[in-house]
Amino acid sequence: MSTVSTTTNSAMDRVTMQVQDFFGDDADITRLFANCFSNTMHTTILPKGDKDTFVITGDIPAMWLRDSTAQVRPYLLLAKENQEISNLLEGVIYRQLRSILLDPYANAFNETDNGQGHQTDRTDMLPGIWERKYEIDSLCYPIQLAYLYWKATGVISHLQSDEFQSAVQAILALWRTEQNHEKDSPYVFERLGERELDTLSRGGKGPLAEVTGMTWCGFRPSDDACTYSYLIPANMFAVVVLRYLEEIYQDVLGDAVTAQSVAALAAEIDAGIRQYGIVEHEEFGKIFAYEVDGFGHHVLMDDANIPSLLALPYLGYCDKADPIYLNTRKFILSAGNPFYFSGKVRGIGSSHTPDAYIWSMAVSMQGLTSTDAAERKELLAMLCKMDAGTGMMHEGIDVNNLTQFTREWFSWSNMLFCEFVLSEMGQWVAASPLAEQHA
Repeated sequence: MSTVSTTTNSAMDRVTMQVQDFFGDDADITRLFANCFSNTMHTTILPKGDKDTFVITGDIPAMWLRDSTAQVRPYLLLAKENQEISNLLEGVIYRQLRSILLDPYANAFNETDNGQGHQTDRTDMLPGIWERKYEIDSLCYPIQLAYLYWKATGVISHLQSDEFQSAVQAILALWRTEQNHEKDSPYVFERLGERELDTLSRGGKGPLAEVTGMTWCGFRPSDDACTYSYLIPANMFAVVVLRYLEEIYQDVLGDAVTAQSVAALAAEIDAGIRQYGIVEHEEFGKIFAYEVDGFGHHVLMDDANIPSLLALPYLGYCDKADPIYLNTRKFILSAGNPFYFSGKVRGIGSSHTPDAYIWSMAVSMQGLTSTDAAERKELLAMLCKMDAGTGMMHEGIDVNNLTQFTREWFSWSNMLFCEFVLSEMGQWVAASPLAEQHA
């Protein structure tokens, strides 16, 4: 468990008091916020030394590149004024960069080279890796954190570091390799004797995919295998962070050649999205598919985990008023989405959890991307009923029995709830997609 100073605790307490002042008599929101905001800092963030912070996801003692970014994002609000928090976040960035350099295909890492995790998977495992499911977003989130840390604090030393530039080159090389997975990729993954969604078909190569300009993905951010290997929201997230990199290389590093290279890759991926990732739906019109294969097949759905189609404005890929996004939003928040469930509460679930379980993360994301104040108020009230009496968020919860849930300690979900609350107060870090005020 981490130990933080009185100064840091006081800074966090001030944020909680601001939440209490804003929401007034709504004690449930303040209570949940205080618990979630504090719990992540005190139970999941483990400083290991200079420029080294390990972040466990909660009830699993491993660090996901995706989760660790999402877990610390709200603390960016305090990073400029609080040196301890700034140092912790910088440590997360450097730990992520070193993890990518260890293996850019891995999604989760051990605190040390202790050999924990899924060491029997048929893939190129190392003792420092907990799991080696390749997910595009695992490489997007560390770029996002490095970028937002710069914007929140003005610090650029991490962007100038050898670790950052080497990790970026590894990411760019991997994404270009995976533009033609069938011909160029060395990656295979099999987990035998487990559920079907934990392994890849064709001897670990995954479903056959045509070259589209997009970059291939083995697994969804749920850690479940893709049905078709061009995961549209993950490719969209890649476009966003490539544009971050273009800005970094142009404005911070003065490297016009690399800036042009990342801009070209972003354009190729985005062109693939526009050509293959938009489907004409008979009821909703033009919508974004969730996955495609380049041969004309597609999956129409959304999953609670982020990047998701619901999250596109939050990620910065499109505006909340984008007409294709609005059509897609109507579809995925309807019975047309096979993972949309309704009962005492309603929202989007996942193949990763049982039927009729929705994820509080998806409810928070629905609020974060809504322009309707009444809808957001309703969603906050719904979230306050989804803690199952524990005072914190969970993974999935049974829409018909709000005492039944998965994962009692799930920090990502806690902190996304905090983001939703803070966004309602108009508080967010500079240059984040959430810097805009709600319409």
